[in-house]
Amino acid sequence: MMRNPENHFAHRSGWLRASVLGANDGIVSTASLILGVAAAQSSHNSIVVAGMASLIAGAMSMAAGEYVSVSSQADTERADLDREQVELAEDLESEHDELAAIYVGRGLDTELAQQVATQLMAHDALGAHARDELGISDTLSARPVQAAMASAGAFATGAAMPLLLVFMVPRSALIGTVSGASLVFLALLGVLAARAGGAPLGKATMRVTFWGALAMALTAAVGSLFHAAF
Repeated sequence: MMRNPENHFAHRSGWLRASVLGANDGIVSTASLILGVAAAQSSHNSIVVAGMASLIAGAMSMAAGEYVSVSSQADTERADLDREQVELAEDLESEHDELAAIYVGRGLDTELAQQVATQLMAHDALGAHARDELGISDTLSARPVQAAMASAGAFATGAAMPLLLVFMVPRSALIGTVSGASLVFLALLGVLAARAGGAPLGKATMRVTFWGALAMALTAAVGSLFHAAF
């Protein structure tokens, strides 16, 4: 009888991390900025400009940051693979013993570990060492462009949510509406991220809403203090 296929989520880790981080930052930073400017009793036009600036600058910053960060990771992985390729070419026997020792450390007996290392290296020596010695695999390898696009798109999507409310509600109701709606957006983001990653719903939801609420409250407080001082 064929077993039901298992659902794993590790292959989603790269784009999921960038997307959740981008959307969370988009909601929190834009909503916080809107609340801070609104709490300082700024005009409606000033609030709109601040929100638009937050969306554009934040999306570009997230894209650039992700691309640079993940590119650095990719460069490191590539350098390790190049070094490993040279070692395989210069001393194949030692590399074979090194791989076998890794399998022994994971619980195989010496004879079986030697056989496994021999067969895997005959099939793809560099791939075997990349995966089991260096921890590099196709699933988890660095993809700078993918991470940058996912992060920027997610930030813009998240930032658009509180920003749209600025156009939809009157100035007098802006602070309460943006605060409440943004917490709802963050809670929904936590649920979606948990479902996509197979994580517990409650923990993910509480985490994003708590830190989002704290950021918005502090920024609004700063805006109020700024207004009171001037």
